[in-house]
Order: sequence, then C-alpha cells, then structure tokens
Amino acid sequence: MAQAGANSWDLEADVVVIGAGAAGMPAAIKARDGGASVIVVEANYDVGGHAIVSGGNVPLGGGTSAQKKYGIADSPDTVFSDLTDWTVVQNNGWPDFRYNDREVMRAFADHCAPTYEMLIENGVKFKEIPPDNQGGHCLGNSAPRENHAFWTKGAGLESPNARPGTGVIRPLEDSARKKGVKFLLSYKMTGFVREGQKSGAVIGINAEYSPRVMPGQSSPLKSFRSDGNVDSTKPTMRIRARKGVIVATGGMTSDVNFRRMFDPRLTEVLTVAGEPYSYQDASGERAAMEIGASLWGLVNQTLEVGDQIRTQRVLGTKWNYMNWELESPIFPLVKAVGLTLKDWQNVILVNQVGKRFYDETKGDYPHGNVAGDIDPYTPNDYRNNENIHYHPSQYNFFNAAVAMNDYSEPPEYSAGPIWAIFDADAVARNKWNVEPPHVDPDGYFFSANTLKELAGKIKSEFQAKPMKGEVLESTVARYNSFVDKGKDEDFGKPTPKYKIEKAPFYAAWGTPNVHDTRSGLRINSKCQVLDMSGQVIPGLYCAGESAGGFNQHGLGRCATQGFICGTNAAKESSRG
Repeated sequence: MAQAGANSWDLEADVVVIGAGAAGMPAAIKARDGGASVIVVEANYDVGGHAIVSGGNVPLGGGTSAQKKYGIADSPDTVFSDLTDWTVVQNNGWPDFRYNDREVMRAFADHCAPTYEMLIENGVKFKEIPPDNQGGHCLGNSAPRENHAFWTKGAGLESPNARPGTGVIRPLEDSARKKGVKFLLSYKMTGFVREGQKSGAVIGINAEYSPRVMPGQSSPLKSFRSDGNVDSTKPTMRIRARKGVIVATGGMTSDVNFRRMFDPRLTEVLTVAGEPYSYQDASGERAAMEIGASLWGLVNQTLEVGDQIRTQRVLGTKWNYMNWELESPIFPLVKAVGLTLKDWQNVILVNQVGKRFYDETKGDYPHGNVAGDIDPYTPNDYRNNENIHYHPSQYNFFNAAVAMNDYSEPPEYSAGPIWAIFDADAVARNKWNVEPPHVDPDGYFFSANTLKELAGKIKSEFQAKPMKGEVLESTVARYNSFVDKGKDEDFGKPTPKYKIEKAPFYAAWGTPNVHDTRSGLRINSKCQVLDMSGQVIPGLYCAGESAGGFNQHGLGRCATQGFICGTNAAKESSRG
C-alpha cells in the first residue's frame, strides 16, 4: 500500500474522477491525454450515468467543424454573449441566461468547440445533419448548436436501455480504456480526504462497496466490459489522488431533502429522469460542502426554466421518463415498459382526490431559448422582450399538479400522485397493451369495471387517503358533458374529443418527473471548486450537473466542463 502522511491507501493515481457519465468520461480522457494516470470511481455496476439513458443530444457550438461544414456562423464570443444575455426570457416570463456566472460561461464558450472535436476524435459519431434546436434548452439565440449522437442498436454499443445516449458514452468508454484509464465500479464515494478538515489540498477519497443486485437475483450486476476494471469487493477503499479529484457525480435531484432546499414542492412523490439506472444523489455536493465548499447559482434551480420538471407521456410505470425495454439488465427493478401517450385528448388527469386540475393538452414545459426564438434579435437589448410571445398559462401544469388539494396533509402538504384516467376505447385507439410487463400493477396501474370500483382500487405509497368513488364519477361525468358541448368549461381544454364511458376503466401513474440539476458547487474558469470565502480548494474540481452557475440542459455543458477539469487537473504538481 502507498503512504501519504498518516493515510494508508488502497489505490492511487494522479487524477481520481468520481462518476463515469457525460462529465466524468471526458474528464478522464483529457487527464490521460495530459499524461496523468486516472482512476474513475463509479457507484453503479456500469458506466454512463444519466447520459447513457439520454436522448444523445449534445449542444456544442462556438464554431465547431459541424457548424462550419453547414455554413453556420458561430464563435466563442457569440456563445458567451448569448449565454449571458439578461434580456432573453422564456415565454413563461422566466429568464434563461440572466443568472449565469460570467466566468464559468467564458470558460464554456472558449472550450465549447474544442470539446466537440475531442468527442469526434474519441469515437463519438454524430448524425450527418446540420446542428439544430431539437431537444435543446437554453442554448442561445444566435446559432443552432444541438448535435445528435448516431447509434445503431446491436453495433456493440449496448446500454442499460436502447437510447441514443449510448452513442456518446460507449465510444468514450472504449477510448478511455484503450488509453489506460482504470475503472473502479460499484464503489460509492463517501467523502474527501483533505490535508486538514477545512484547509489544505484534497488528496484522495473514501469509497464503499455498493454492488447492484436485482430482485430475484443473487449475484451483483456486471459491467458491459471488464478490461481495465479494478477487481475488488473490499467493503471500503481509500484512494489517493496525487494531483486532483474531479467531482462528476451528476447532480442532486434524487436527494429529496437536498432538492427541496431549492423548491419545497419537490416532495418524494416525484421520480427523477434517469432513475432507476442512476441516481443524482448529491453525494459530490454533500461531501464537498463538508470540507467547506460553497454552492452557487441557486436561482437557476428555483426558476421554472427549460425542462427541469416534465410532464409524462409514458404512463402506468413509476419510472416514467421513457419506455424501458424488456432486455434491459435493470428491468427487474423497472418492472414495466410503460404506455406511450401521444395525444392528451385520450385521457384526463386527476389529483389524489380524483379531481381534474388543468387542461391536459397544456402539460408541456418551457423549452428554453434556442436559435431564432427571438426574431429580430439584438444581443443585450431590452427591446428583445417586445418580440417574445408570452404564454404563461401554457406552462403552469406543474404548479397546478403540486398545488395543495383536499388530501394534502401536514407536515409537508404534498399534493400526492397524479393519475391518468381513461377507458377501453382509449386503449383501443392507442393500441396499448395494459397487461404486465407493459404496466406496473404494484401501485402504478389499476383497472376496474366501474369508476367507483376503480377509485377504491387506487392504492399507492404516495396516495394519502383512498380516492372517493363518487368524486371520480362526478369528475368523469362532468368531463363527458364537455365532450357533448365541445367546450371544456372548467379548464379550457380545446374541444374535448373522447368520452370516458366504456368499461373497463383505468388509472395510470402520470406524476411529473424531475429532470435537470442546474445548481451545484461553486467553480471558477478552471472548474476548481471554491469555498465559502471564494478561495480555491486545492486539488478539487467539479464538472457537469454537480457544478453551479450554468443554466442549460444537456450533455454539452457536462462534456465541456469535463474537458476543462481533466486538462487542468493533469497540469497540477503531484502532492506528497
């Protein structure tokens, strides 16, 4: 074992990266390219984090080779101007870029295009189409910057689920392993080792073994590949970082108590995008705060910008961010594929009491500013507001969904779950399979021959009290009358189309989903973590959703800050 003062170490490397997702992988590669030895510590059984189950959309601009190929004018200065423009607001009235940290944004703007080229050089392939806005949120008004990973299922790029994010993560994993990056999987970081409790440099981490075992199985899940993995089942590990530790743990939205500091409404009833494959558990933020680190840019988490909260178009399963495939290694935990809903005319949404509360067709979220939203556009000109079409009511679904209702109880007054109510005709129209494993009858999907019976069957760990049958009957009867009238007199749903009248009747989980982490640890232009006095904590870096000061959705900020972290950590002098 290596020694560092009074500390004994189980492993050591120049740079230790915590997390193997969209920030951790680029960080590891850039540190290795800089001549540093690298260990990536990942709590899950495999790499990828939220990124591997994402849509594979990577917003990077500033003059990338793709932008140049398709004649799109962009530059680092334009990116910086766009992402610090105080005048730009979404059409719900919330500002996109006003609270971005200028130093952090300058660093992102300068490294945005080089990060794109680094991804290409390390095997990531993007679709041969011009960069666009599809899937983008808060990307800036001046130029399209969204790139889409190319991935073909069965091409050796399998993932926990068939998602385009695999086309980003698997090539980076392959490149990192070939370059000599080592991976310690199934170990959760539990704290940093600092020379002093709140002084001196960070010189390592503590981690504990956290194997992932699925229901009905006895052995832990294994990673997609094993070359370069550190093979260990020790209960705890102490890992030395001679140059630096990089926090790439993915944010904090899975930590209910942490996320409620920003928004008290985010109670435990809400699941998180990317779960149950990976969890944004705030471990990086909490551990850094214990040694004096500061949080930053908290307003970006509190404001209702972009897709921080999403309504669901996958019903009948707790994990409703997307459709899960039966062959996914974690499907025993997911339990249900989910029902894809394309048209909200097919259902009504009711709260835990059994009452409607909103126009279901307006359940979308504000997408955040992207290229051409404001036209004409003059950077940093207050008159841009004159060219924004405000529709605040369009994006109030979440506010209505989490509002107190009859069953809200102390101490938290949680609004409880949201249920999609529909009938046999809706099932036929949508060609849904309403049997397991397409739906989860263990608290997330119910059926009955009458509405009164259906209400009585709805039992969930989040349902405060039984739904009253007469309330649900009354709600459906009133809605059916609106179909006859062609007008929703309660919430203005455009020309209600379908009655809910043919048995059997169904109730499917349709509760909103927490999506992004947009606030985190305070960092500077080098992605070094700062303490409460604004001073650098030597040897500690942070990238991606665990870093604060940057309001943007997507893999671009994660990859770019990983690029910056890895580059700078490799340049540090060895300690000890």
